[in-house]
Amino acid sequence: MNIRILGKPVVTEKSMKESELGRYVFYVDRLATKGQIVQAFKDFFDVDVVRIHTITLPGQKERTGKRRVLKKASARKKALVTLKAGQKIAMFESETKAAA
Repeated sequence: MNIRILGKPVVTEKSMKESELGRYVFYVDRLATKGQIVQAFKDFFDVDVVRIHTITLPGQKERTGKRRVLKKASARKKALVTLKAGQKIAMFESETKAAA
């Protein structure tokens, strides 16, 4: 299902500035293709995607546990999606208004 392709939105200062320009950043499934991500956005948010960029982030090393054992976290993938002019995602609208 397309809902499993989309993860949570990336909420940083940079991504919030991008959302004001109609570009939104989401974590997505690592194995998802650009076409699948575009279709998921169309189905879930009912918007038209103009451009999509994907970035695969390598897994970071992190220490965990009492003995601070070193382990590697899994890799993640981000998608930067540009929407058609005039379209917005309501989820980001409420966050930008609350921050202002």
